[in-house]
Amino acid sequence: MKISLKMLLSTVVVMALALGLSGYFFVNYVFETSLAREVGQASDENSILSFAFETAVLNVPARYTVLPDSTVEEIATKLERGGRGTNRLIRIADEQRKVMHTSDGFDADEQLLQQLAPDTKAYRVIETGNGYYVHTCAAVSALGRILYLETMKDVSDVFTERAMGFSLYRRVTLAMLLSGTAIMHFISSHLTKPIRLLTRATRRMSEGEYTYRAKQVSRDELGQLTCDFNEMANALEENIEKLEEENEMKEEFMGAFAHELKTPLTAIIGYADMLRSHKLDEEKSILSANYIYTEGKRLEAMSFRLLDIIVAKKAEVVRSGVAAAEFFAYLQEMFTEENRGMKFEFTWEDSTVWAEVNLIKTVLVNLIDNACKASEPGSRVSIRGKKVENGYRFEVEDEGIGIPVEEQHKITKAFYMVDKSRARSKNGAGLGLALCEEILKIHHSELTIQSEQGKGSCIGFVLGDSL
Repeated sequence: MKISLKMLLSTVVVMALALGLSGYFFVNYVFETSLAREVGQASDENSILSFAFETAVLNVPARYTVLPDSTVEEIATKLERGGRGTNRLIRIADEQRKVMHTSDGFDADEQLLQQLAPDTKAYRVIETGNGYYVHTCAAVSALGRILYLETMKDVSDVFTERAMGFSLYRRVTLAMLLSGTAIMHFISSHLTKPIRLLTRATRRMSEGEYTYRAKQVSRDELGQLTCDFNEMANALEENIEKLEEENEMKEEFMGAFAHELKTPLTAIIGYADMLRSHKLDEEKSILSANYIYTEGKRLEAMSFRLLDIIVAKKAEVVRSGVAAAEFFAYLQEMFTEENRGMKFEFTWEDSTVWAEVNLIKTVLVNLIDNACKASEPGSRVSIRGKKVENGYRFEVEDEGIGIPVEEQHKITKAFYMVDKSRARSKNGAGLGLALCEEILKIHHSELTIQSEQGKGSCIGFVLGDSL
């Protein structure tokens, strides 16, 4: 949906809600005020009729000690005919709340009468077949008797006025919405014109037409955005060819460098140097030769596997359950203080890790190798493993130079190095963490980085429990 249409629809919705709610509350306020006035008048009329009834009882001959029913009927008839222009609607009941007199047209039920407590007055608004009425009821004390006087006051006009008010307000609201929609359509189209021009420019540039520029039609924030976009397009046009060339070079270098993973060669070189420069007994010589052979085979397998991942982009691996201790036993033999000049600390919890062993070994070796490169000789490097809720977590922590916060999101990119001079002096190529990231992706995991410049780094990852 276009932004101009969104603006138009949102404005119409807000206007409709505002007008509808305000109209509803206004009409209802007028209605409730009028109804309250009518209720007050009905209550006053009931009080006047009650007083008139009690006054009429005073004229009853003294020979009666209790007011006769016939007299009640006679007084009720007089009260009924005393209205201005029309007869009043009244009903009178005796002490047992049995009806003694009812005016023609008095259609209310006896619910209010039966619920009324002595010496009280009550009312309700009812709807009958003839309209709406205020139904009142009050107790009257007359010559030794407690009678109940009910009245009905027609308030249908109040309800009719409310219906007319709602009808009128609906028409006014509709007219205002139509006019507001037309005005807002013009405004939204004018305001979003720079966006439409920018959209057209981005589409043309995405099709390869890098010389196309958006037309600036305003001097507000959107106009400034258009100006900035055109400047960006100029820079993009100047650098696009250079970026393409660099990208080709990086891809070629990545493919070639996959054959020359030097991190596994560290063990081969170390043990070969030991065989060359030291006179070892037969057992140590066989052990060293075995490590050279094992790492050589792993290097061969890893080269083909990394080519599959990086070049062929295969995203599936065959994982198996391996004891965590196997990884740490391997790392303890690979990294010692004698062959690396660092203080290594290995701590782990026993558990089964689901992974492709060689690939995860490569990740761990790269992480430890990076930690060594980032640290001064003799520094501490901690390698930890622990079981967590969703799998098994490996961590490598060093006391090296650390990684600036603004650089942390870049370190897994191929060829990126935080300190290029330091990395190159230690034969770094900026590929280690990039390869780790690719391997962890196919294990449905990722690197987590905690680092503070000058204090060291802690880099880890979690391998899930299941296949």
